[in-house]
Amino acid sequence: MRYMATYDLMETLRNTNQWLGATAAAMGSYPATALVPNPFFQLMSAWGEVTERSFERMVAKPDWGILSVVGEDGRDHVVQVEKRVERPFGDLIKFNVAGRAEMKRRILLVAPMSGHYATLLRSTVASLLPDADVYITDWHNARDIPVSKGKFDIEDYTRYLVDFMRYLGPDINVVAVCQPAPLTLAATAYLAELDPEAQPQTLTLIGGPIDPDAAATDVTDFGRRVTMGQLEGLALQRVGFKYKGAGRKVYPGLMQLAGFMSMNAETHSKAFSAQILRVAKDEASDNDKHNRFYDEYLAVMDMTAEFYLSTVERVFKNGEIAKNEFMVDGHKIDIGAITDVAVKTVEGTKDDITAPGQCIAALDLLTGLHADKKASHVEEGAGHYGIFAGKSWRNNIRPLVLDFIDQNAGRHDRQAAKTRAKRDAARKAKLKVVKAAGE
Repeated sequence: MRYMATYDLMETLRNTNQWLGATAAAMGSYPATALVPNPFFQLMSAWGEVTERSFERMVAKPDWGILSVVGEDGRDHVVQVEKRVERPFGDLIKFNVAGRAEMKRRILLVAPMSGHYATLLRSTVASLLPDADVYITDWHNARDIPVSKGKFDIEDYTRYLVDFMRYLGPDINVVAVCQPAPLTLAATAYLAELDPEAQPQTLTLIGGPIDPDAAATDVTDFGRRVTMGQLEGLALQRVGFKYKGAGRKVYPGLMQLAGFMSMNAETHSKAFSAQILRVAKDEASDNDKHNRFYDEYLAVMDMTAEFYLSTVERVFKNGEIAKNEFMVDGHKIDIGAITDVAVKTVEGTKDDITAPGQCIAALDLLTGLHADKKASHVEEGAGHYGIFAGKSWRNNIRPLVLDFIDQNAGRHDRQAAKTRAKRDAARKAKLKVVKAAGE
């Protein structure tokens, strides 16, 4: 029961603020207020509208909102989201483009599990879809996962990635964004050692903390200052009675959001003040720049306590990936075992979460990989968000990533064909069994 009341208290405060916003918006919109020659009621209504929307979004999983994509034939093709592999803590999904032949480029986006949903990469997916078949890891909100489903830590996360890569085959091109970069590197090394025929064709690591000590940020400083006992006592709570995961110990998304907001408090404060004025002047819209960004940014999810704690302890404090000492199920993974996967790192000079130097450290760990299979790029003037979803991504980084994939295309085609043939044969055999049972 410990901390369940605290979790429910946080949800109560969020719900209350949402209600206050709705109340202010309604009261400020009464027709009679138009008789008062004072902008107070307009501002109150605007404040209420922005406040209600903001606190409502904190518990809503955003939709992908990718309805269609233009094909090479110049026509719009409908996009449907399909679950390919379903697991308790996360699914592998594909964005099916109706009426389009299978693309030569196949990309797996590994989304962060750091407080936001995979939809944080919506614009990344949308930018890649015209040129590739795109898959993504869709992690679930821990508060919605019953305790009976067990634990989920960074070793489980790594095993999920290994299984997803095995399913997709060796011609897949993996792009890991931010938090999962170290574990994606470990998963690739795991396959290189134990199942080399399943390792991917290319691996692109974008703004990931491979070696957090390579360049200090507020995130790494926090990891150094706070002890594991303090984290466990202050940051963790048990899911309240409102959700399916009641009793599960988590790091709440609302607490993570508070940390995100505090890092750039002045910027966020100015953004919301400006939006309130725009609403009051009737200059805002439902899908304007502010709402598009904050509808996604404010939508947060809980992480399992064991995942959060093991990430802080093993990746940040102990530096197991940076020291090439990471273990999964008692097996020590050797990153130097990667010899046949082209690897590229991407960093931004103004990244205040994963500073330049942390991600490129991966290349030094790849002792078994030839130099012509390694590449790196540092984007001048780009912040953390910009290197995977902003202007820097659209104009510079995305073309570089696609070129890198093309330069290494065909490396695993023969093995990929064998893998697809085995999968098709297994699927046909399964259909025969089902058909026979029906007869």
